[in-house]
Amino acid sequence: MMRDLYGQVIMDHYKRPRNRGEIEGADLEEHLLNPLCGDEVTIYARFDGDKLADVKFTGRGCSISQASASMMTERLSGKSREEAEAEVKGFKKMMTGEQEFPETDDLVALKGVIQYPSRIRCATLAWDAFQNGLGIDQ
Repeated sequence: MMRDLYGQVIMDHYKRPRNRGEIEGADLEEHLLNPLCGDEVTIYARFDGDKLADVKFTGRGCSISQASASMMTERLSGKSREEAEAEVKGFKKMMTGEQEFPETDDLVALKGVIQYPSRIRCATLAWDAFQNGLGIDQ
């Protein structure tokens, strides 16, 4: 039952991605390719002082990579740089099983990916790109 719901959340973000597009003159623009499957994503972000004023993505790939990018842009928009860094690190810990997913969160839809180690990279691709763009150690 929950698995169906999670699948619906992923497909909703895949079919109706939030914040898809480019940002002209972005403060952060980072492209990543997953050579194992061909998924690719480019993350764009604009800061207003310390605040993430706008974050968007472009790319192509499987439903997991594109839905995760859409979820990430929703999650990070409006956050401070420090809050965004913490969100990225927290998400990546959830994807390695080091931290639990909050059940009230859309990101919990990606929890099932953990059972398929080859797909974890799909789910973390956009998050890694954002982290690389910020110059944070993985």
